[in-house]
Amino acid sequence: MNMTTHFPAGADLAYDVIVLGSGAAGFAAAVTASCRGLKVLLVEKTEAFGGTSAISGGAIWLHDTDQARAAGHHLSADQMRCYLKQVIGAGYNPELIDSFIDNGREALRFLETHSELKYSLRPLSPDYYPDLPGGTQTGRALEIDEYDGRKLGEHFKDLKRPPDGMLLFGGMMVNRVDIQHFLSFKRSPRSLWHCLKLMGRYALDRLNHPRGTRLTVGNALIARLATTAFANGVDLWLQATPEALLVDQGTVKGVQITWRGQTRNVFAKGGVVLAMGGFAAGAQAAQQRPVTDSEHWSMSPTANVGDGQRLAASVNAAIGDNLAANFFWAPVSVLRKADGSQERFPHLVTDRAKPGVIAVNRAGRRFVNESDSYHCFVEGMFANGGANAPCWLICDSEALNRYGMGLARPRPVDNSALIDAGYLLRADNLAELALIAGIDATALEQTLAQFNADATLGVDRQFGKGSSAYNRYMGDPLHKPNPCLKPLHKAPYYAIRLFTGDLGSARGLITNGQANVLDRSGAPIPGLYAAGNEMNSIMDGTYPGPGITLGPGITFGYLAASDIAARLDRSTTQQPHTGEQHVLRTAHLHD
Repeated sequence: MNMTTHFPAGADLAYDVIVLGSGAAGFAAAVTASCRGLKVLLVEKTEAFGGTSAISGGAIWLHDTDQARAAGHHLSADQMRCYLKQVIGAGYNPELIDSFIDNGREALRFLETHSELKYSLRPLSPDYYPDLPGGTQTGRALEIDEYDGRKLGEHFKDLKRPPDGMLLFGGMMVNRVDIQHFLSFKRSPRSLWHCLKLMGRYALDRLNHPRGTRLTVGNALIARLATTAFANGVDLWLQATPEALLVDQGTVKGVQITWRGQTRNVFAKGGVVLAMGGFAAGAQAAQQRPVTDSEHWSMSPTANVGDGQRLAASVNAAIGDNLAANFFWAPVSVLRKADGSQERFPHLVTDRAKPGVIAVNRAGRRFVNESDSYHCFVEGMFANGGANAPCWLICDSEALNRYGMGLARPRPVDNSALIDAGYLLRADNLAELALIAGIDATALEQTLAQFNADATLGVDRQFGKGSSAYNRYMGDPLHKPNPCLKPLHKAPYYAIRLFTGDLGSARGLITNGQANVLDRSGAPIPGLYAAGNEMNSIMDGTYPGPGITLGPGITFGYLAASDIAARLDRSTTQQPHTGEQHVLRTAHLHD
């Protein structure tokens, strides 16, 4: 596409597309647009690119991908619709779900064909409710392939670094497969060899880099898209603040942006894509989640304060309402360091489902199936008026030595610093543990007695831990008969306090199936798009499977850029430029 860009009166710079936000949805839009020959500006508010996506698990959940088909898992669209109707319920939106189902494979295929993006099908990855009609154990979840961060060149230093708690040895990234190998290296020669290779690569990396360059999970996803974006000439502005939308006769025409000490009016000939990550770190978030007397911790970057919604409000954009949940929940533990800083750890996949681990509330009672999804776990914490928040994750010495728990690592790592900091509680018996944790000691003894009796038989009669395919997938596949159950009987005992937390906001801007933002009357706002957590969740705040934020994120980022490219194609062939100029109106955040 070869087009001449004309500056409207009052514009300092001009692009075909402006993308606000550098997470997976934003990069998917930027890469798609740049691959279609468009000139793209990518704007990031912070000093590093990648957003929440860069510190995520990187998995995507899509219908009937080429990878699934190649592995013989050709699932029907009706099966996907059936499953999502069961999970989402009253919030099911046929237009958005159909667009996601119909375009997900196309989006991934385009990005894999035209960029460095590369995904592989997880050989086993059950949906989070695999026993519901339409649920499946394999075929929808894909894992991002690892990536060599050195391919980013000078941009590697600007890629968002994962929190220390998600790294090994101070800077080595690992994925789900790597974690299982580290947990099994004493029992499996194959796992031992895998771990030795990873540590050898990491040792070489540290000779020349501040952290490992073998990128996995969300870092690999962002790095793969970013490498192509930069090669295609996408301009990235870091530490740039979008101040207002520029509007001409009801059409969004650009963005007023403060960057490097100057405020500029930047024209977007085709449109503006909002992908700024939602509002989970904003002050308004507290009013949009259930009330408890517990602290709440979000894993969303501190810059995700709702700028996209405030920008869009100036053009009367509609925002989702009455979602099943306004956030994607996850339990979070917090290490309070001596220097006053805090490190947050989301308990997603490494501990809750493992044998020898249970969760109890302050009354000393279990309240949830610990091996259900992180979203379900926090729903259990919020139940009964928040009586289960905060709660305690408890294990015995065998479980800690084998699997670790939270920031505590398996043997031979010394976790004494975490004990000294008060993050990891240690006690020689259950009564002592209950005392220092503030848990009812008698109830805790009764809870453990009942759980241990069931675990010996391999059946959790109270909550069914290990009863579903997803539960068992999250446990220890080498532990029999139930990969999620083992009695807690070997002192010392350990506990970590869990708070309610989230991975980001689900409530966002209402869009149509092309990611075009709608106004409060239901009409599309010309030139304005939303994707990722900026877009109202097509899952309505439910969590059907792994990757249900990133899958729709890249799909609707792709659709937004494709719609812009198609409109620009039509305008170039059907409406030649006449030389007429319009004065842009600045729609400020406070309008």
